[in-house]
Amino acid sequence: MKISFKSRIVSVLAVTAIAGTVMVGAPTAAQAAPQCATANFVTQCAGVGADGAPYTFIAAANFNGTVFIWSHGIRPAINIPATLAPVGPYTITNAAEPAPGAASGDLSVINKLVAAGYGVAGSGFSRQGVNAPEALAANKELIATFKTKFPTTKSVIAWGASLGALHSQMLAEKNPELVDGVILGCPAANPQDALMAYFGDALYGFKALFDPTIKVGGYSTDPVIRQQEQLANIGKVLVVLGKLSAGLTTGAWPDTASPAGKALQAAGIPSRSALLTVGLMAGIPTRSKNVDGVSAPSAATAETYPLAIAPAVAVLQNMGTIGVAGSLLIADGELLAGGKVYDNTKTDYAARVAADADIYSFALSGNNAVAAIIGALAATPRETADAAAVAKVPGLIGLSGKITKPTVIVQAESDEYTPASVVQWYIDTYADQFAAEKMKAMTEAKKTRSYVAPTNNLVTLWAKTAPKYSKFTATGSPDLSAPAGAGTGHCLFTSAQWLAAADLMTSTLTNGKFPTGGKLTTTARKVGLSYDNKFRVPTFKALG
Repeated sequence: MKISFKSRIVSVLAVTAIAGTVMVGAPTAAQAAPQCATANFVTQCAGVGADGAPYTFIAAANFNGTVFIWSHGIRPAINIPATLAPVGPYTITNAAEPAPGAASGDLSVINKLVAAGYGVAGSGFSRQGVNAPEALAANKELIATFKTKFPTTKSVIAWGASLGALHSQMLAEKNPELVDGVILGCPAANPQDALMAYFGDALYGFKALFDPTIKVGGYSTDPVIRQQEQLANIGKVLVVLGKLSAGLTTGAWPDTASPAGKALQAAGIPSRSALLTVGLMAGIPTRSKNVDGVSAPSAATAETYPLAIAPAVAVLQNMGTIGVAGSLLIADGELLAGGKVYDNTKTDYAARVAADADIYSFALSGNNAVAAIIGALAATPRETADAAAVAKVPGLIGLSGKITKPTVIVQAESDEYTPASVVQWYIDTYADQFAAEKMKAMTEAKKTRSYVAPTNNLVTLWAKTAPKYSKFTATGSPDLSAPAGAGTGHCLFTSAQWLAAADLMTSTLTNGKFPTGGKLTTTARKVGLSYDNKFRVPTFKALG
């Protein structure tokens, strides 16, 4: 999911997937079997699953027995009007999506995989928003349907982006017998509900300091009222962001500021320092798509701008995604769980910020200002979750993170929506798992006199953030219309990068293990990625 939903999510069935291929319309829910058409040796099928989810799959006459099952990222569960630009207009859709890029009409991944003999398939899912149980059922059914049509299928690779990566991982965890390999792009893994805390902490900070009418949770159970509340909340976040942007240089506060925020304003603390504090306490990246943190608009500000202004500007731009996403996801989570799911009654925000206070001292306006901002947060009532609702969350989105199949992860270092901390959780979790497997192998070797080393099943390819990429307008403001810097943004991977991950996975399944480090490094470098098994990013603030 990106901050803007303006680009229409279209079904691949509405465009020409492969030159000369005859496209077929999806059958109604009453039709049990998919409708298929073959032209130029390519067979394309469309159907509707048992729960009403549309799906599509494609394979050529040279099908080699391996199919890629794609899970698309999250789509909002509500319509968003054009009045909330740049978020809207958006209309709910469950269009089937069989590969990365298909939603925007880029069919290069589909074309190359199918031409190489692979099958591609994907569902639109019966429900949008938080939909892991629905996606699991749809993907299982889709695999069975594909195998019925193509009985020579031998291998299934589950891949997905964002929440779709969670779907792929869940498929591998819940039904390992159906999956042979996994590719996770910008995964929304949600370890221990850390992503929920990430979005909630950011919204709470905005509510506590910049607009006390912003909702963090506690949405209405009435569907019409709940949607109105979500849209209103998105609007309020956008308004605050606009006012903070206008006051970045002067330090002016929004006129919607809370009493605590106005007290900070009276004390001479600039709004940008409070904004950065919110970013640090939630774990929001201090580099964004257009702010590299080191560039300045002029020689005169070359030293002061990166230190005093840039971190807050990056948080501001990133909050455009986080505030909108939080308003959508927390409300949806409450709907599914039956009550409030975000809780910060025990969160120590002072400890969250302490580790970064010295690094960003200039931008935070010094220790006294930080103490005052933390004091304002401490004086703001906390959010209390419903215990029964929280108990339901693991069943909705819970993952163990255990890697049992060859897995490739592709992640941007400065992703604002699914922070790189998610991938660090995977890496750390697997390191413990692999160590335990080695210990078990050593114990077995004492009995059998033969040591069988465990196979590494995880490779991470990083899109590292470029050192410098910021552009500035004539007025000295960051140019937010400039191309996003490398290693920033959410799921901005190129077709070449997705295909590199696909090639790496198919090669691994063929050879029984990942290639050596040198080959991995070269493979990644050719498509602008990095293989570096010593590279680390900070863990989630919510995980301590």
